[in-house]
Amino acid sequence: MTEKIKIDIISDVVCPWCIIGYRRLEKAIFELGIEERVDIEWHPFELNPQMPAQGEEIVGHMSDKYGMTRDESIHTLSNMSDVGAEVGFKFDFFDGMKMVNTRDVHILLDYAKGFGKQTELKIRLFEAFFSERKDVSDRQVLARELQAVGLEGEEALVTLNDEKIRERIFTRESYWHGMGVTSVPTMVLNQSGVLKGAQSIDAYKQVLDGLNNKVKVFL
Repeated sequence: MTEKIKIDIISDVVCPWCIIGYRRLEKAIFELGIEERVDIEWHPFELNPQMPAQGEEIVGHMSDKYGMTRDESIHTLSNMSDVGAEVGFKFDFFDGMKMVNTRDVHILLDYAKGFGKQTELKIRLFEAFFSERKDVSDRQVLARELQAVGLEGEEALVTLNDEKIRERIFTRESYWHGMGVTSVPTMVLNQSGVLKGAQSIDAYKQVLDGLNNKVKVFL
């Protein structure tokens, strides 16, 4: 049996570069014809762990967090939409759009992993937040997205009130922080290569080829 290529992806569903990076990785995998050899697991990283429950308007949030002017923030979002279109993903940034906290999202992605639905739910939530103007911090929204991928929404929501599960997810996130992950997406490939940021399709292909030859690549 051919050895599997394990790809651990540390990311957040409110991170635009995370879905762009994934779409490029997906394209690289397809072009190499190794879809059946790749095993992807998603790991938690909260871009905004201290975000208040009501969220923050996205342009103001970017201005405060990254020191951008309002015009620079708007220009950045416009460019992001163009990059998304290049990989077939729709970014629908709109007036009043808010950045939100995603701890609940990461708990539910862990739940979905137990049913072999983690990647499917992850992509569904990227689309819900960026393409469909949905608030992924709203538990009823999350319940409907769980149902959309064939999971029992209300049953899954019960896990959100389990303090042991919440602590376990926080511990996993802390582990990646301890390993030096400070930005996302970060991808760890067979524990022998680390990719930071959304790389090009060719860069992903290079690393995947390197794994076949047991070469460590760090970008």
